[in-house]
Amino acid sequence: MENVEKHLDLLGLKVVDRVTGLKGVVTSVSFDLYGCIQAIVDPGIDKEGKNIDNRWFDIARLKTIGSKPVMETPNFDFGIAAEGKKGPAEKPVQ
Repeated sequence: MENVEKHLDLLGLKVVDRVTGLKGVVTSVSFDLYGCIQAIVDPGIDKEGKNIDNRWFDIARLKTIGSKPVMETPNFDFGIAAEGKKGPAEKPVQ
């Protein structure tokens, strides 16, 4: 479980994709049946204030560019988030 927690610790961190150079915040981490571990990176908004599409990346492609999450991450061990009863949180302003 130590490795799972390490990957979940990416949530909320700013990252850069080593291949494309895309920068953003990790908003989700996925463990799939075929052994892939991927993260959704949210690059934020463009110069006109429109949302830029989120992208999935293998975590091996991502480099963290910050050590502090942009917002507090949910507690997935105890409480309503752990029970699957918590809805979406307010998104931070970037």
